[in-house]
Amino acid sequence: MTSHDVFERRRLKVLNVMGPTQGATSDYVLEDPGHHPPAETVNAHALREAAIATLRTIKDPEIPLNIYDLGLIYSLETDEAGRVNVAMTLTSPGCPVAGVLVQQVHDSLRRLSGTATVRTALIWEPAWSKDRLSEAARLALDLL
Repeated sequence: MTSHDVFERRRLKVLNVMGPTQGATSDYVLEDPGHHPPAETVNAHALREAAIATLRTIKDPEIPLNIYDLGLIYSLETDEAGRVNVAMTLTSPGCPVAGVLVQQVHDSLRRLSGTATVRTALIWEPAWSKDRLSEAARLALDLL
């Protein structure tokens, strides 16, 4: 078996678990330690603000806006221990880069200084809609 075969099997497995037929919650969860764990307690608010700034650098490949303002991040929790928990969705369950986008979010948050662990969950309920767009996103898409 070549490395290409392993990649294809892993890619297909990831894409197979992402459909809405798998259930309404936590169809896909990544959980890993951060790259720069805190030496002591961290400011949870500052960590959350850094996480939001990081998420705003990640663009949706189909809509030229960042995933945070698109409303793809349903929840973002941080604490003094450096734990970051994210629940996110996609604009469509058939998104061809679903696994890549979730992994990009997860890896970006793991690189934040003071992050002990990151848990990223892809969820499908409630389904994403245009109502989740921020005011900035509505303005950029000329929907105001």
